[in-house]
Amino acid sequence: MDILRSLCRWDKYTQVRRSTLKKKYIVTLTQEERGMLQEMLSRGKAAARKLTHARILLKADVAAGGPGWNDEAIAEALEVGRATVERVRKEFVEEGLEAALERRKPRRQYRRKLDGDGEAHLVALACQEPPEGRSRWTLRLLADRMVQLEHVDQISYQTVRRTLKKTN
Repeated sequence: MDILRSLCRWDKYTQVRRSTLKKKYIVTLTQEERGMLQEMLSRGKAAARKLTHARILLKADVAAGGPGWNDEAIAEALEVGRATVERVRKEFVEEGLEAALERRKPRRQYRRKLDGDGEAHLVALACQEPPEGRSRWTLRLLADRMVQLEHVDQISYQTVRRTLKKTN
């Protein structure tokens, strides 16, 4: 228990214990990288998120000539979360400068529920007479009928909505 107390300190702002272990991701910018970031900031013509990440990297730089601020000071000065500062440092060290500045591509791949054939079946179904006792098709009715006719295993009414909106 004494070892744990020596590795942590009490954070007076969030009332949570913070680790005081040595940082794993240390930002050391080259002269070219630092110059590029400073030029980007002086122009101010990039997205606000990109400019903020550039400021984070410049403040976290521990190379000669860099301020080497800690995460709490950077987060407070730039009005961002501490997790944002940590994430930008990690992306810079693991993936490079461009990855730290640019948005990540979504990692999740979405498989389409309806291909061209399924869309054609949906449109044809929507053009047919509505079921008995109904004056018109609803999105949920169309989704349920597509499943009943075994064109798809399952489909949400929002997918039906997007498909019908796209086909006009």
